[in-house]
Amino acid sequence: MTYAHDCATIIILVTLDNMTAKIIRFGVSLDEALLDRFDKLIKRRKYTNRSEAIRDLIRHELLKRDWDEDREVVGAITYIYDHHQRDLLNKIIDVQHDHQEIIQSSQHIHVDHHNCLEIIAIKGNARAVADLTDTLKAIKGVRHGSLSISNIGNVK
Repeated sequence: MTYAHDCATIIILVTLDNMTAKIIRFGVSLDEALLDRFDKLIKRRKYTNRSEAIRDLIRHELLKRDWDEDREVVGAITYIYDHHQRDLLNKIIDVQHDHQEIIQSSQHIHVDHHNCLEIIAIKGNARAVADLTDTLKAIKGVRHGSLSISNIGNVK
C-alpha cells in the first residue's frame, strides 16, 4: 500500500534572507472534466501554472477559517456616499471614531459633484471588522459598500 506522503518530493529553497522554505510536491487525482474546467479558470484568471492557482485556493480557504474563528484580519472597506445627504458626513465620522481601534487609515476621494468614495484600511478581529462594515453600509445615504479582507498569518 502506498501513502500520499510516500510519493511527495521535498524541495528546499534558500531565500534572500537565508531563511529556508520547504516546497513539497504532491500528486492530485482529478476527474478529466473537472481538470478541464480548472484549467479554463486558471487561464481566465491569468495564473502561470496550476500550483499558483491551488495555493490561492488554499489561502482563500484558510482566510475563511480565520473569518469564521474571529481571528485578526486586515483589509479595506470601500463605500460610496452622497455628500449632499443631510448630516451624513457627521454620522460617518462618528462611526469611524467608535471603531478607531481597528481603523488604520482612511482616504477620501471626490468622485463627482454628488458622490464621494471612501477607503478605510482596517486591522482587527473579524467580528469587529464585519460590525464596522455593516454599520457604515446601513447609514442612509451610503449607496454601496464592500469589504475586501486578507490575513496576516504565516500562510505563504
